[in-house]
Amino acid sequence: ALHRAFQRCVDLGVLKSIPLKDHAAAVSCGIYNGVPVLDLDYAEDSNAEADANFVFNGAGEIIEIQGTAEADPFSRAAFGELMDLADKGIGELVQAQKKALGIE
Repeated sequence: ALHRAFQRCVDLGVLKSIPLKDHAAAVSCGIYNGVPVLDLDYAEDSNAEADANFVFNGAGEIIEIQGTAEADPFSRAAFGELMDLADKGIGELVQAQKKALGIE
């Protein structure tokens, strides 16, 4: 909605260009029954061994990461797998945003 409002302002000559810098999207990932999972549902999240929230911009750069080991610590390798899942999921969300806005 914000992009469309800015586009309308550009169309009316109120703005020279759309001031948004990039897209942003967020996903949750976790380790459930020993398996890295993208977009945990409530049952998975409440029983996950670890869970994390990732926010990236459209270029895949990190805006925010928050993660928690629920019982036992988890490895850097497992965290890397969660990051890879997040990157995939956020990439799909950004593409969906662009498609919905008709800008790609």
